[in-house]
Amino acid sequence: KTLAVRVERSNASALAIAEWASTHPAFRRVHHPGLPTHPDHAVAKATLDGFGGMLGLELAGGGPAADRFLQRLQLVTHAPSLGGVDTLVSEPRFTSHSKMTSEERAAIGIPDGFLRFSIGLEAIDDLIADLTQALA
Repeated sequence: KTLAVRVERSNASALAIAEWASTHPAFRRVHHPGLPTHPDHAVAKATLDGFGGMLGLELAGGGPAADRFLQRLQLVTHAPSLGGVDTLVSEPRFTSHSKMTSEERAAIGIPDGFLRFSIGLEAIDDLIADLTQALA
């Protein structure tokens, strides 16, 4: 009964985080089809009803920056999962792509410092505040 509302909230929050992160100097790259800079933006806009609740953020400081960032998160949970009602973050270098070398991952677009987020239902201001404080 609540799926449509949850998907709508997740989509909106993921886009808001992507827009915020795209202006923050701590992030090297932001991967979200809702951003006009994403290579698949036009296709996503034409074919999807929303841009999804997943996004990828690449920290400019690579693996060490990701380690510090993940240790400081308070609201977002670091977990090797892709979601539910809580916002989760996973790190492909230790989960889905752990059998590859750093160089192999970078060659396919997953450099050290890449984080995959599944955005939940928390208030967007709370999520951005948590990401901001984790970067401090």
